[in-house]
Amino acid sequence: MHDPLVFSLTALAILATPGPTNTLLATSAALVGVRRSLPLIVAELAGYLAAITVLHLLLADVLAHHGWIATGLRVLVGLYLLFAAWDLWTRREPFTAAAPRGIRFERVFVTTLLNPKAIVFAFGVIPLSGPHAPAYLAAFALFVVLAASSWIVAGSLAGAAAPPAASRAIPRVSAVVLACFAGLIAFGG
Repeated sequence: MHDPLVFSLTALAILATPGPTNTLLATSAALVGVRRSLPLIVAELAGYLAAITVLHLLLADVLAHHGWIATGLRVLVGLYLLFAAWDLWTRREPFTAAAPRGIRFERVFVTTLLNPKAIVFAFGVIPLSGPHAPAYLAAFALFVVLAASSWIVAGSLAGAAAPPAASRAIPRVSAVVLACFAGLIAFGG
């Protein structure tokens, strides 16, 4: 996409779409608030940039010639998301604890690194082979920050609106969402 407006609208639309990373950002903010969730934006950005770089530079030819590798990667991503869902589901900490535990930095990084959206960005949205690739990557980074911030604010608002009795449900709802994404990614084709 070499048209800056089309690139911008497409990137923002994809980043704003619910997915595994956005689920984790919103969950963290619902559990621990905006301020303690902000570092997760760095994890998301680092995950996307690492995935896009590896996909574009190292795996483009391999994936094009060996479809079974892409299938295997989808299954592995699905299994990882199931593990993340299980971790959220089995949390033993009450939401009302003095210092509740949020979502870990490395969990957001790995989830984003494995996020199928990175494939779309690497091969369909960011013109990495074009002369203005650094400008597009800088704009992409800005869009990641904007979208992630929005998900964090939305999660914080949802957490503030949740009654204390429903506090155990927040990580469990997120676990169900992650498990659904795991199935869609692993078996969705």
